[in-house]
Amino acid sequence: MSRSVLVTGGNRGIGLAIARAFADAGDKVAITYRSGEPPKGFLAVKCDITDTEQVEQAYKEIEAEHGPVEVLIANAGVTKDQLLMRMSEEDFTSVLDTNLTGTFRVVKRANRGMLRARKGRVVLISSVVGLYGGPGQANYAASKAGLVGFARSLARELGSRNITFNVVAPGFVDTDMTKVLTDEQREGIVKQVPLGRYATPEEIAATVRFLASDDASYITGAVIPVDGGLGMGH
Repeated sequence: MSRSVLVTGGNRGIGLAIARAFADAGDKVAITYRSGEPPKGFLAVKCDITDTEQVEQAYKEIEAEHGPVEVLIANAGVTKDQLLMRMSEEDFTSVLDTNLTGTFRVVKRANRGMLRARKGRVVLISSVVGLYGGPGQANYAASKAGLVGFARSLARELGSRNITFNVVAPGFVDTDMTKVLTDEQREGIVKQVPLGRYATPEEIAATVRFLASDDASYITGAVIPVDGGLGMGH
C-alpha cells in the first residue's frame, strides 16, 4: 500500500536519500525545504519549521495532495557550532528552536491524523553527537539529545494508539556538509570510526525505512546508531 510520507528537510543530503528510499518503495513522498530549488519527483513544500503557521500550511497542502501523513521523518536541522565562551544566546536558542522545538511542531501536527487513524510511524533523526558530545557543539548536541527524551515520552504516551516513535542517530555521513572539510580533518574523523569510513546517506535511509516498515511494528522508543561504531557504549 502506498503511504503518505513526509520528510522534513528532504531537499538534500540524508533527507533526500530518505525521501528517495520511500519513493522507490512506492510511497507518496512530500518534502519540506527552506531555500533553493527542491529536487524533482516529490511534493515539495516550502516551510520553515520554526514558524507554526508555515507548518500548518505545509500540512494542509500535503493532506490535500496525499492525504493525512502516515509516516513522518523529522530530519530538518541546523548547526551553529561555537565554543561555549563565544556562543551567543541566539546561537544556542536558534539551534534548539529548529532541531528540537521544530520537531515538536511537525510531530504534534502529524499526530492529529495519526490519532484519527489509530496508526502511524514517526522517526526522528538525531546524531551520534547527541549521545556522546562534541566540543563546540553544546547547542547542537543538546538539541539532538533532547530528541531521545521527546521520542521515548511519546512512545509511552501514544503506543496504545499504534503509533511508534524511534530515533536514528547517524555518525559521520558523506554529504555536502562533510565535503567542505579538509583531507586532514576527514582523515582524523575516520580514525575514530571502528569501520574506518564515512556512512553513505543511503545507509541511513535504509535504517529509517526499516523502522517505518511492518517488519518494525514492535519497535518503539528505540535509538538506533548508524555510526560505524563511533558512539558505541553511549
